[in-house]
Amino acid sequence: MSKRVLIVDDALFMRMKLKDILERNGFEVVAEAQNGMEAVEKFKSERPDIVTMDITMPEMDGIEALKEIMKIDPKAKIIMCSAMGQQSMVMDAIQAGAIDFIVKPFENDRVIQSLNKAIK
Repeated sequence: MSKRVLIVDDALFMRMKLKDILERNGFEVVAEAQNGMEAVEKFKSERPDIVTMDITMPEMDGIEALKEIMKIDPKAKIIMCSAMGQQSMVMDAIQAGAIDFIVKPFENDRVIQSLNKAIK
């Protein structure tokens, strides 16, 4: 059974890149969101197994969205996606319940390793 993923990133290019990596490795991308508010709505409607969450986004950032999703489902598996130099935000995210983080630009192996770790 393929694992269902919600991809959250304000950059279409990043969502496409991540979707490509995931689908080639047997994951099913059930929804995409371009900001935190949309992410929370899509999480409620789709109930994905895993969420990849960008940190820096308009309207509601990834940390706020992470906190909202954790209120809905404390067992949610959320992997943060950060650019280099966002270490302090990554630590905030881990404390708020994120299970891992991947750094942009994405390395295929690292992305898959992180998602496989999340579903164990």
